Amino acid sequence: MNLGKLTTENRNSETTNLDLMNEKEIVTVMNKEDKKVAIAIENELYDIARAVKVAKESLQNGGRLIYMGAGTSGRLGVLDAAECVPTFGTSPDLVLGLIAGGAKAMTVAVEGAEDSKELGANDLKKINLNGKDTVVGIAASGRTPYVIGGLEYASLVKAKTLSISCNKNSEISKLAQVAIEVDVGPEVLTGSTRLKAGTAQKMVLNMISTGSMVMNGKAYENLMVDVLTTNEKLEERAIRMIMTATDTDQKNATKKFKEADKNVKVAILMILTNKTKNEAISSLKKSNGRIRESL
Repeated sequence: MNLGKLTTENRNSETTNLDLMNEKEIVTVMNKEDKKVAIAIENELYDIARAVKVAKESLQNGGRLIYMGAGTSGRLGVLDAAECVPTFGTSPDLVLGLIAGGAKAMTVAVEGAEDSKELGANDLKKINLNGKDTVVGIAASGRTPYVIGGLEYASLVKAKTLSISCNKNSEISKLAQVAIEVDVGPEVLTGSTRLKAGTAQKMVLNMISTGSMVMNGKAYENLMVDVLTTNEKLEERAIRMIMTATDTDQKNATKKFKEADKNVKVAILMILTNKTKNEAISSLKKSNGRIRESL
């Protein structure tokens, strides 16, 4: 698709005088445009739910969730992948973010990296992509060669394929088993897809990772019970979650948290069922980490 035909490259009629606006006018028009993002996403909820199902099943079957993109799209994928580790207690290799040009591209543009289909395929080969995995191609334009190459290779090895773009009838949509096309309209600053398009992509990634993780036992009620307690704030949050989930006091929650070797799920199950630590661990293993099924 010709660049000039992309919605994300069109001029926004509401901001043609952007350079003449004062501070309040700039933030007001940006806020007005950002409100359109959630509405655009609402139109794609059916396909986003399908994407969550695909990701959930990959994780259930021993596969991985792999994001890939260039520039802002790639950075958002890396960000969402990185945040799964502390939020859901996953291993760093369960949800991966690949960006054209590698780690250096997180802060510095790597010339020509996004223009290579071969690079996209090679990055997936390096991580030994297989048929159990799900690859999510992310590109606001929907035509980034790096992403196209990745999706083409993913199909060759029978991996599941999803795409997130911000243009209708995009090229990457044709290569994905589930295509999500969030049309947020032209940007406030023409062509700057780190704005509305980037916001839309992050919101969709939030849904895919959170939905698939929750459906794989990473939450009890609406509590993130697999959180890694790597600092005092997170330990305090963990104890409050135990108190909330079991209706116990802080003293008992803290005691069981320590007895459970700071594992929130184990502590909750110990309190709710009067099980020992080892009994709670065994019960969670049998239920694939789902507290409700262990009760």
